Amino acid sequence: MEHVKKFLKNISPRGYQIEIYSTCKDTNCLVVLPTGIGKTLIALMLAINRLSRFPEEKILFLAPTRPLAQQHLNYFKKHLPELFSTLELFTGKTPANIRKKLWQNAEIIFSTPQCISNDLKNQLYDLKEVSLLIVDECHRCLKNYAYTCIAEEYNKQARNKRILGLTASPGHEKTKIKEIMKNMSIETLETRTRESKDVKEYLQELKFLIVKVDFPEEFNIIRSHLKAIFDKKVDELKRRKLLFQPATKKNLLELQHRIMRVIGSGNRNFNILGGVTACTITIKLQHALELLETQTLSSFQSYMLDLFQQAKEARSKSVQQLVKQADFNIAYTKLVDLIAKKIEHPKLLKLKEIAQSELTSNPKTKIIVFAQYRDTVTKICKTMNEIQGSNARVFVGQAKKGEGKNETGLSQKEQQEIIREF
Repeated sequence: MEHVKKFLKNISPRGYQIEIYSTCKDTNCLVVLPTGIGKTLIALMLAINRLSRFPEEKILFLAPTRPLAQQHLNYFKKHLPELFSTLELFTGKTPANIRKKLWQNAEIIFSTPQCISNDLKNQLYDLKEVSLLIVDECHRCLKNYAYTCIAEEYNKQARNKRILGLTASPGHEKTKIKEIMKNMSIETLETRTRESKDVKEYLQELKFLIVKVDFPEEFNIIRSHLKAIFDKKVDELKRRKLLFQPATKKNLLELQHRIMRVIGSGNRNFNILGGVTACTITIKLQHALELLETQTLSSFQSYMLDLFQQAKEARSKSVQQLVKQADFNIAYTKLVDLIAKKIEHPKLLKLKEIAQSELTSNPKTKIIVFAQYRDTVTKICKTMNEIQGSNARVFVGQAKKGEGKNETGLSQKEQQEIIREF
């Protein structure tokens, strides 16, 4: 351990990190640690160990996104002596012939699994000289074929194998953890929580405060009109002998998939076709109710307008049937009245009040607000910027194909810039 410590710059490992490292240097290991308590330092210590033992070989550090791979590279640069090793970031933007040359000269490579997987398929290089494979967010190997593919190739090709899997969220099911370990040929598990005795002493206590707000009566009136249609459609599904469980989102989506499979198999029974319409309307209404109850009125209105647009363009017979309902139109009219009066969800007003209080007591306070939907994030940001002296920014992922016109998203470069400014 002392040999490793002498190469660490501006950082000292904690007791639990040393203990986990001791396991990792002798066996392939899956390390499960909560975010922010030092998984990357364990990876760095193990990298020092492997390069010291096998100075002619390489370290390959995989992360699911390019910004995350860059972040790990920056961490290694910050905490390693300047001439300790050659560090390179591999991305798809670098031409293949350049990557091939960089691979030959680099000692520690940071990359996404997709980039390395493609290079291996194209035989740009092999993994024979990799003495340590580090896989960050390795729970993704359950869905990301590139992760699993690289692990398989590594086990076939490497002369001096060592695998380190890192994750903060492997899932609570033992079967998932076992599957991750199997996919990556890992035999040892090291796991800690914020409550673990050897971790707790290093952490600040987290304080949780639940602030409850009353659901306004005006909102409740809108809800009652939508709920009336929802209840009728749920009753219809039960009468048709299609729904036998509570009408939760999960159960309704599963029912929709079952009905569509039946229709796909050629069964166009009248009862089944009627069930498709009823199920679709119920799912749409459930989402509308969720937006009304938990998000902003702006988000709720955007969704209602989208349903009207779908009906106008005849995109869905179910939606056309829904927007003709009297209760649906009464609900929308009452929503428009509330927005005209500049009334918003009480959660937003309470959030503004809390943020204003924090910024007044300490103008240098930094605040992060998490929300479920992008529309809500945009509205919260606008509201936060109404507070004198505040500077709020929207931080979202890259837009996916098929999203709405307003769903512009942020490029990885823009995301990095916002984090840097924060």
